[in-house]
Amino acid sequence: MREWWIHVGLICIPLVAVYLHIPPPQLSPALQKWHSAGEVFHFRGKKVFYRDSYGALGSSDVVILLHGFPTSSYDWNKIWEPLIQRFHRVIALDFLGFGFSDKPRPHRYSIFEQASVVEALVAHLGLSNQRVNLISHDYGDTVALELLYRCVHNRTGHLTFNSLCLSNGGLFPETHYPRLLQTLLKDSTILAPILTRLTNYVIFQKGIGEVFGPYTQPTDAEFWDMWTGLRYNDGNLVLDSILQYINQRLQHRDRWVGALTSTFVPLHMIYGPLDPVNPHPQFIRLYHHTTWSKQINTIFLRSKRSGKKYNLLTPTPFLQTNNQTRSASFALTHIFLCIFFTITQNIHKNHSYTLFLVTSYTIRFA
Repeated sequence: MREWWIHVGLICIPLVAVYLHIPPPQLSPALQKWHSAGEVFHFRGKKVFYRDSYGALGSSDVVILLHGFPTSSYDWNKIWEPLIQRFHRVIALDFLGFGFSDKPRPHRYSIFEQASVVEALVAHLGLSNQRVNLISHDYGDTVALELLYRCVHNRTGHLTFNSLCLSNGGLFPETHYPRLLQTLLKDSTILAPILTRLTNYVIFQKGIGEVFGPYTQPTDAEFWDMWTGLRYNDGNLVLDSILQYINQRLQHRDRWVGALTSTFVPLHMIYGPLDPVNPHPQFIRLYHHTTWSKQINTIFLRSKRSGKKYNLLTPTPFLQTNNQTRSASFALTHIFLCIFFTITQNIHKNHSYTLFLVTSYTIRFA
């Protein structure tokens, strides 16, 4: 009997070894096209992938898109063309450890470093003095808040914000409920290396499918593209290091939430209420309470049953004019917000999103 178990063990060991070193899947034609259209710049010796497209003539607006966890800039692929039809310039990047960017290990991934990556990209593109509209999702929300903090405190190299649009992200640790695997990876130093290797497509699909909501599930091809982007350059092996951002959110809550309360940058929020990680209504109530005093602050709440078709993509222009007055060293007397609703279900955890895109502001000084 003992010899039988030895034989089974000898057979299983090479099988497990092969399983743990399964090569990453090939890029789909869609991912290959996205990759081919991008470029790379170097940040502290590491390669960072980005897309940069010029669009609408007559517009000077620059939009920078920050993706979520655990995906990449490819999150924005379905709205890329509508965006460049509305804006002068549209830029998206893969954060370090994500997508087609380098995924060094061991490495201490941090929100601070990712914010510096964004600032370095903006400088690389010659946009340091350009007012930018930032649109962020999930993990990108926290990076956006660090960039906002640096702007508020006039840190060297900071972005000059025209507007900030956030969407379904763990802005507040007290209303953030990570999935079980995320918790195990961020807190378990012993199990984490094993779990990152054992994570496969089936586990990935089940986990990320739960945060899409029942009416906006991706197709099998879209799930596979997300998994392919994660596996590119062995990205699954750095998940535990990247997930330290959850602990960083708790540690630096006052810094990042404080940036929301102290900024004069126009703020916008798109929120999908079926989010199990940032549940309704706790999250949106706290966001509203935190930002209620802002003169330029809009919240767009999607119905949980709207936009059932995942591939729906309908850009609809909407013009909202706000007349605001603020007393300071100058009087801001007229602000015209030109906002475009782009309906898409392209970003994970969106739950039938309408993406709220800020295009331009005309400011008159009295």
